Formats: sequence, structure tokens, C-alpha cells
Amino acid sequence: MPEVSPATGDGPAAGESPPAGEALRILVVEDEVLIALELECLLEDLGHVSVGVASASAEAIALGQRTAPDVALVDIHLIDGPTGIEVARALSADPRTTVVFMTANAKRIPPDFAGAVGVIAKPYSERTVASALDYVARCRSGQAGGMPSGETLDGFRLAPGAAG
Repeated sequence: MPEVSPATGDGPAAGESPPAGEALRILVVEDEVLIALELECLLEDLGHVSVGVASASAEAIALGQRTAPDVALVDIHLIDGPTGIEVARALSADPRTTVVFMTANAKRIPPDFAGAVGVIAKPYSERTVASALDYVARCRSGQAGGMPSGETLDGFRLAPGAAG
């Protein structure tokens, strides 16, 4: 998958949050190739930019550190096992990156959500992904508000204690 440099075009520099409604730079951490491709197309349709796709934990962490994405969509079970939790902890340690789990295995998410702000349940809809990314963009731009912590919105559930 092509990779986008941290600072592209006229958008925000690496580490700066784009204003709500503007394109987010998104890392897809997914080991199912067809799902990853479908998700990249969906992100593009929604006006966002994929900085790359990773299918294993080490690859995801390295790509995340190299590209400093605004958002990482992380599956729990990757090609090297249920390592998405480890990926979420590593990527969320960088304050420039907001992690959202995207999984059918939500029961595997620890109580602290490993630093993720929420989870999109698989199978997901375009509306769910759009709503979740809109919520993340609003939070990143300081326009907090929306769902109370722990509430579900059409397949997107916030982590306990997440900004709402």
C-alpha cells in the first residue's frame, strides 16, 4: 500500500490536528486484505487520506511512528495474533495519534481500552465510520461534545472516560 509522508500538500504539518470537517490522515491496521482495501476506499470517499495499511503489530507500530497519523483504525486480531491491543498502546502513546479499535472482537478490549477512544463494531457501515471519524475530528479540534462516555452511536462505542 502507498504511504503518505507526515506533511502533505497544504494540510496541517505532522502532529497538528486538522480542523473538524477537514481530511484526517489515517493508518489502517487490518490483516484482512479485502477489508483493508474496502476501508481505504471508504476513507477516500469520506475525504480522508490513508497513510498506509499494516497487517502485523511490528509493522503497524513502525508505520505509525514513521507517519504520525491523526487516527489509527486498529483491529484486535492481526496476522501475528491478537496483538492489536499492543499496537493501540504503542500508537496512543503519541499524543498526535487518536486510536479507534475496529473489530468484531470487542470482548478482548481491556477495561482501559489500551488508550483507544472507542470501538467501531464489525461489520461496520459507512455511516458508522463517518460518524466515528467526525466525532474524533471534533474532539481533536477542541470541539468536544457529542456522545456521553460509553454510549453507542450506530456501531461506535466510546471508551469509558473518553471525552464526550
